[in-house]
Amino acid sequence: MPNTGAVDRRELLSGAAATALLAAVPAARAQTVQGGNGADRIYVCNEDSNTLSVIDPTTNTIAGTVNLTSFDEDPRPPFRFVTGGVMPTHLSMVRKPLYHGAIDIHGAAPSPDDRLIATTGRGTSNVYLIDTATMQVIGNQPNLQAGDATNKERLTSGILVGREPHEPTFTRNGKELWVTVRGEDRIAIVDVEAARRESAGEGVPAQRRSLKCINGPAQVWFSKDGSLAFIVSQKLSALDVFATNFDGEGRSRPERLVTVDMKAQDPRGFTPFLKTSPDGAEVWLSHKLADAVSAWTTSGSPRVLDTIDLGQNARPNHVEFVENARGKVVYVSLARVDDGGPDGAASSRIAIIDRSTSAGARKVIGQFFSHGREAHGLWVNPEGTRLYIAHEQDELPNTVNAGQTVCTAFDVSEPSTPRFITQIPLGDLSLPSGKLRNKKSINLVYVRPGARGQAG
Repeated sequence: MPNTGAVDRRELLSGAAATALLAAVPAARAQTVQGGNGADRIYVCNEDSNTLSVIDPTTNTIAGTVNLTSFDEDPRPPFRFVTGGVMPTHLSMVRKPLYHGAIDIHGAAPSPDDRLIATTGRGTSNVYLIDTATMQVIGNQPNLQAGDATNKERLTSGILVGREPHEPTFTRNGKELWVTVRGEDRIAIVDVEAARRESAGEGVPAQRRSLKCINGPAQVWFSKDGSLAFIVSQKLSALDVFATNFDGEGRSRPERLVTVDMKAQDPRGFTPFLKTSPDGAEVWLSHKLADAVSAWTTSGSPRVLDTIDLGQNARPNHVEFVENARGKVVYVSLARVDDGGPDGAASSRIAIIDRSTSAGARKVIGQFFSHGREAHGLWVNPEGTRLYIAHEQDELPNTVNAGQTVCTAFDVSEPSTPRFITQIPLGDLSLPSGKLRNKKSINLVYVRPGARGQAG
């Protein structure tokens, strides 16, 4: 049981854990580190601004912002973002009568070749596709109402999938997009090429089938060979496993193999995220309300390998694997915000789990501060040497990036002792009638367009 014998967070930082934490404290706080190649980008989903911040990892600066709002598409008051010099609240902006932009941009996933990103609008019940090389939303159209102070494009309506889409995931062959419809009990299976046409207002609906699954599905992830789909829930203590059964054209014909009872690992029924290990042998799940993660075999009948307690109120979000010549670990982002972080500022932590040990003996070997508040999404570069972390809350007053949502970068060449590189303030999206601050980051992905990525 994940909460049996739970230790206090401060106890976790004693001994070896404290050593790892101290080693993670940086010598230089604003170091610019070259990473990847010039085409690499990090896409960060900002739920409250309905934008995606795009980071260039060679400079760790903002390369641009993808606009998924429609505030400035109509030049007439009161449908504009800023009317009479007054900026309305976010809630009132997205409820304006002629606003048809995204609401609550949340999940994101890259295609197997990293050329596309799919991102979900929780409040608009849809999915958008973005070209990672050009940072363009697929399906946008010229805005015939555009003037000098109006957006030149109209935002696509995307692909309608159902109530409360949480996370999209491309199949390993890149032909389909499986979207967990968290407000219902199904997966929307979308044909990717048809989705391009639907986004442009052409052709028939791209959703090729609705797959019945456990209630409240939060995320799906595929086995390394693509033959199995693992689905977790935020309403049930269960893990659904489906065989994908692709036909000759790469279309799935899903068949449920088993529904695994996970009450022992997740008694409260709230497992929002999962991911398979790089070697494909294991699938790791985060149990947010149980303050634990678990590891399972990637088979048609999964068995549990480890259940790892993270400490009281840790509230784990994402897991990420870092494997290189100097170590093999799992990082877990913890939503909890602790006082007394770097430079005295409040910060979340990232737990470090040693995955080089035998299954059944894995444990937390240390934690390090994320250098941001309410850590959420995690992603590493293909070399396993750089880690990027998204945060939901803004930085506090009297800190370097006060009032900004930040993404943070770490050197993880030594996986057990990460070194902080820098905070990256996400800044503003400049619209014709004013600036929209990028805020409340949820997920992020690191892409190298044209290369096989984590979904490949």
